[in-house]
Amino acid sequence: MILLADIPPGTEVLLHICCAPDAAYGVGALRERFDVTGFFYNPNIHPREEFRKRTLATLDLMERAPFPLVMGTGGEQEWEEATRGLAGEPERGRRCEACIRLRLRETARKAAGLGMPAFGTVLTVSPKKDAEMINRLGREEEARSGIRFLAADLKKRDGYLRSVRIARELGIYRQRYCGCRYSIR
Repeated sequence: MILLADIPPGTEVLLHICCAPDAAYGVGALRERFDVTGFFYNPNIHPREEFRKRTLATLDLMERAPFPLVMGTGGEQEWEEATRGLAGEPERGRRCEACIRLRLRETARKAAGLGMPAFGTVLTVSPKKDAEMINRLGREEEARSGIRFLAADLKKRDGYLRSVRIARELGIYRQRYCGCRYSIR
């Protein structure tokens, strides 16, 4: 893990969770330095059964490796609007940027509502995600909201491999695609 933000140790951080496997490593690694609360907010996940599986896997992870967790709701219509006209975009393209921005914006909003001074995401664990783009969007949301963004690249120093190993050891459901209907293909 490489931290790219200067946020003091012990700071409360609301950490966006996209899925249990990424959180399996990300939450634990960041809890070594910060007071982390997970935030499962993913209006992009399709179909409903996949959303159910990822929700249950995240709750299972929380029980096996306890950490505070807030469950986000709604946002499906906002996701549709944010990604309208971007169906043909490649993975890591403008559609992903719009999707990630939406989820980071809601994480910052929720952090503010909970009185937390910082937010972050475990999205950078995945080798399929562009950490530079995610961190840029997070910094933009920091500027917009006034809530500090914990920029990181969690796939570094074998973070992704550790996430795979931890999820396997815990028997946590591991999905085969990003989550949205466009990434199924």
